[in-house]
Amino acid sequence: MNQVKIYDTTLRDGSQGEGISYSVTDKVRIAQELDMLGVHFIEGGWPGSNPKDMEFFLRMSKVKLVNSKLAAFSMTRRLNMKAKEDPNIKALVKSQAEVITIVGKTWDLHVRDVLKTSREENINMIRDTVKFIVSEGLDVFYDAEHFFEAYTSNKEYALKTLIAAQDAGASALCLCDTNGGTLPQEISKIVGEVRKRVGVSLGIHCHNDAGVAIAGSLAAVLAGCDMVQGTINGIGERCGNADLIPIIANLQLKMGINCIKEEKLKELTHVSHYISEISNMKQRNEQPYVGQSSFAHKGGMHINAITKNPKTYEHIDPALVGNSRRILVSELAGKTGVLIRAKDLHLDLTRDTPETKKILKLVQKLEHRGYHFEAAEASFEILMKRALKKYKKFFELEGFRVVVERHLDKKITTEAIIKIKVRGKKEHTVSMGDGPVNALDNALRKALKEFYPNLSKMHLCDFKVRVLDEKAGTAARVRVLIQSQDEKDTWNTIGVSENIIEASWQALLDSVEYKLLKDIN
Repeated sequence: MNQVKIYDTTLRDGSQGEGISYSVTDKVRIAQELDMLGVHFIEGGWPGSNPKDMEFFLRMSKVKLVNSKLAAFSMTRRLNMKAKEDPNIKALVKSQAEVITIVGKTWDLHVRDVLKTSREENINMIRDTVKFIVSEGLDVFYDAEHFFEAYTSNKEYALKTLIAAQDAGASALCLCDTNGGTLPQEISKIVGEVRKRVGVSLGIHCHNDAGVAIAGSLAAVLAGCDMVQGTINGIGERCGNADLIPIIANLQLKMGINCIKEEKLKELTHVSHYISEISNMKQRNEQPYVGQSSFAHKGGMHINAITKNPKTYEHIDPALVGNSRRILVSELAGKTGVLIRAKDLHLDLTRDTPETKKILKLVQKLEHRGYHFEAAEASFEILMKRALKKYKKFFELEGFRVVVERHLDKKITTEAIIKIKVRGKKEHTVSMGDGPVNALDNALRKALKEFYPNLSKMHLCDFKVRVLDEKAGTAARVRVLIQSQDEKDTWNTIGVSENIIEASWQALLDSVEYKLLKDIN
């Protein structure tokens, strides 16, 4: 097989994930990113189900896509209604999408218990719907819902539904593991059998309820599928969909099967982080290929080997997918960790440079106090540049105050007051927040927005507090870790103090300064 086509359903199936809600503008921006990545098909939504999706399609009709075709999704026609009269089907034509994807019932259990009709009528619904849309001059893909359970339950009927769609003019048939519970070896077996019975393009659509959506998708390709459906970062309903990021990387880099242009592979990390940002979701550090920890090394033995030959502990060159190697600085890494990090930052240090020893001693001292730099590389970069006197302050703090007040109605409010000096100008701002850290963050941004408008593009996405000495009770030192992200990157910062507000401020300050620092580099 020379090529597999990628069908992205982030904007439809992915948007059904818990906590995800895209505006029309969000959807347009995501579609443009996917187009630049080079996926073949972008499923934009279900235009007959809600006004937002229809507005998206109408807006996209004015956007010229370079690499991708836009697909609109819907179900087969309703019972006892002609396809040309069904409002959902008419909305598909109105959407102006080049490709129409129709989902139909394949499992006779669903025909009986959900549609509450005969198996023959279900076949008619599939045939009539596909035939009508094809007659409108549109390309139709047919999604066979619950196909693997259907095939196991009643093989011949499941195949009849596929043949009905194919004979009516569908150019692709997609086998859906809708409940996400089919194991890869079973998918492989069934796809191989179906491949012998149909004559059009065959796709796979896996959900991740059993944690094998990626493996199932790759197994399907090996068995004869030439289209893979999935979402960026695997977002989607319940446990999510097959993650297209590692699927694309595995197909191209491990299996020698083209799916996007080779030069676009390096965009995978950017696209993954970009869509996490728009989805308001924390980027998974451990996500294969593109996660922050994907090529992170901590142990001294690993680091030593990596410096001699990266293949010793890396399965690919991280640059191929737009990621980068990370050497985690800690007391375990020694001078090697410091030197490698310095090289990444283009800082002139050698093993015998006095500053190297100075920075290592500082790291060891701070980690003894409770700092944990392997989890806060952004703070370490700032620490190193300060130690080498290569860091220029973006602003100076003159003071801050946080007031937490409980009112008679038992409502608690938090107010932060900050005084800073920026470019010779004093700023005094007050802001409310959901808590002390949020209030401080709001007040600091308010003071800086005139000078550094790019701060509006970052936000705090995770906040962790750990008590370092539980025996000390309320007087214990605490460690605060803050994770922040923008459209391109995710970074971590740290603060340690006996005062939780002070520790939080340290981490918050580093987070903001790191954003400003990276934007000028």
